[in-house]
Amino acid sequence: MIKSKIFIAFTLVEVLILFALYSYSLYDRQVNWLRELPAKRQLVSHLGLTDFAIWTEARYTRHPSQADFFSPFQDFPLSLEHFPAGSVIAPPMRNFGDSP
Repeated sequence: MIKSKIFIAFTLVEVLILFALYSYSLYDRQVNWLRELPAKRQLVSHLGLTDFAIWTEARYTRHPSQADFFSPFQDFPLSLEHFPAGSVIAPPMRNFGDSP
């Protein structure tokens, strides 16, 4: 009976420590993000970056907002996707002037 109480107490202490570490990580991430954001903005403006790169595979997955509509079909219109990232990214939203 005493072993089960020790086990429960030990487990409770571990859960409390885990919760404290998780809470601290959320706080620390917020503080670091706010501290590093101005430096990242300055770097982006200095280098003249257009958008962030998600994958390094194909040009239409590197910068989805900068890709043209037919980039995935540059080899053949009915060709299969040969980059894994192309199946994860959704096609870009296009407005062709069809306003109701």
